[in-house]
Amino acid sequence: MQKDSKIYIAGHNGLVGSALLRNLQQKGYTNFVLRDFEELDLTNQAAVHTFFAAEKPEYIFLAAAKVGGIMANNIYRGQFIIENLQIQNNIIHNAWVHGVKKLLFLGSSCIYPKNAPQPMHEDHLLTGELEYTNEPYAIAKIAGIKVCESYNLQYGTNFVSVMPTNLYGPNDNFHLKNSHVLPGMMRKMYLAQCLETNNMSAIRRDFVKRAVADVPADASEDNILSFLSEIGITKNTVGKVSLSLWGTGTPLREFLHVSDMADACVHVMENVDFEDLKPANSSEIRNTHINIGSGKEVTIRQLAELIQKVTGFEGEIHFDSSKPDGTMRKLLDVSKLEKLGWKCKIELEEGVRKVFDEYIK
Repeated sequence: MQKDSKIYIAGHNGLVGSALLRNLQQKGYTNFVLRDFEELDLTNQAAVHTFFAAEKPEYIFLAAAKVGGIMANNIYRGQFIIENLQIQNNIIHNAWVHGVKKLLFLGSSCIYPKNAPQPMHEDHLLTGELEYTNEPYAIAKIAGIKVCESYNLQYGTNFVSVMPTNLYGPNDNFHLKNSHVLPGMMRKMYLAQCLETNNMSAIRRDFVKRAVADVPADASEDNILSFLSEIGITKNTVGKVSLSLWGTGTPLREFLHVSDMADACVHVMENVDFEDLKPANSSEIRNTHINIGSGKEVTIRQLAELIQKVTGFEGEIHFDSSKPDGTMRKLLDVSKLEKLGWKCKIELEEGVRKVFDEYIK
């Protein structure tokens, strides 16, 4: 890419897309074409075709997706598979039709089988059944990988797929019921700490800043306490606050700060082509995607203890084993990415502190 190449970031307002935009701007790129959902519905085939015909982007980062945590994935199964397929197919197909020079498709580590060997290598794709709660989303992302590979092989395009691990950072989704584990846990821990110090005004400000539909701005203290109880934050008769979290706390997870993820993606876009990823001496070309991660993991309980330390919450944490854990371990093998010249830079505690500082500001 040249510094003035026309770059389209699909999903530029989200956690991933906004990090990509920041990284590219920091590296001196200047020519961006950006559209939010109100301006361009990526599930609308005709609208996407019209957009490509008018704008003619040269490079694309496909970061737009419908995403959520365990609960959202399990409840909105139809939306998660069809909307992600529509977004991907519309953008990838039009990238070929309109001669885009290169496209980077972003997927997720949930593409791998539930019981895949650990750490999960790119070659473990499609070797076993998926974890049930996020199966629709995972299938959509697997389809995206295969569409990119298939267009490359049939039409000679240069579409590269990357599979990030669990991400966190600025612009994350802190929804109290539909977020991913780290931001959801961080917000609940912050609210628990506010309740612990009887700082009801801070809780109200938080609810107003990040709208809580179930709690109006003029809600009574009893209503606020009732809502907090619904999300697992309670205070007993002697004033002790406790927080209940889903699952057993034993699953292992890998986390990557989104700024690191963006840096890895730009590195791949600048330095790695599909031809570099094709296996040598093989008539079958598959699994050309690239894992992006830290290569390190912690238990959910260890994550909770780290966030507790960072937020200053001094109450008790309980794990509700009646709720699902999801996949027990999801560590990516990042050896391919490291051989391509990129390694993780931001350690987890440093990253969590940065995110919490940004959150409370």
